Amino acid sequence: MTEPRTLRLGIPKGSLQDTTQKLFVRAGFDLRISGRSYYPGIDDVEIECILIRPQEMARYVGQGILDCAITGLDWILETGADVAELADLRAPWPNYGVVRWVMAAKEDAPFNSVADLQGKRIATETVGMTRRFLAQHGVEAEVEFSWGATEVKPPILADAIVDVSETGSSLRANNLKVLHVVLESTPRFIANHDALADEWKRGKIDRLLMLLKGAIAAATRVLLSMNVPRASLDAVLRILPALATPTLSTLADPDWVELSTVVEEKHVRELIPNLYQAGARGIIELPINKIVE
Repeated sequence: MTEPRTLRLGIPKGSLQDTTQKLFVRAGFDLRISGRSYYPGIDDVEIECILIRPQEMARYVGQGILDCAITGLDWILETGADVAELADLRAPWPNYGVVRWVMAAKEDAPFNSVADLQGKRIATETVGMTRRFLAQHGVEAEVEFSWGATEVKPPILADAIVDVSETGSSLRANNLKVLHVVLESTPRFIANHDALADEWKRGKIDRLLMLLKGAIAAATRVLLSMNVPRASLDAVLRILPALATPTLSTLADPDWVELSTVVEEKHVRELIPNLYQAGARGIIELPINKIVE
């Protein structure tokens, strides 16, 4: 009996871990991450998951140890790994939005731009990215790897830093000013080139990615369903957002139709009272797990 083929998938450990698990659940997978195991369980015998730090993920995908994975654009660029970027997975969930890598120094430091850091010491976790940024601006500086707590190093242990910032609160708490935005990063779905050349693995990756993207597309939207008198239909349609594409169905009563449409959840609290006033009745709001477009 032939053993089933498997797709080796990298799941990011750390800040992206919980949200990645949530994403897979919304996509229809039972992804189980144990605190003691680096091999999460998943209810798909054709997928083998490995939990790895995002900083290392692109390197393992580039080497073919992993077929595909989720990691940040920042770590793809930092490692310089030769991988295929298949999708930007930014989503309105914790750690899945845009994060900025910024060059910063103390508020009272005599530095206002990268040019002022000539010959100075810069601490960062992204040594390669920082050196490339300095080279682009013709600046030579000493770049040191930081093992953590980077924001507390100026002015004694470093003149400036390059560190990740999502809200800017840590920078403000440590009296740091932003000199430059070095990179804006989002989670990416990446794959090994040889895996993509394999027909079975490419098909498996495409189906997996379709479900993940469908879950993200549905993250901020809901389904509205309602009954509308035909005489009020035009008034109701004028209230709905321009991008909505309603589906109309006939009812037993020929004077009424059922209308359903997908809308942004943030608009619902304003839409429902207006729809009711326009004549819609039996209005139902339903959550959506996936939208495949």
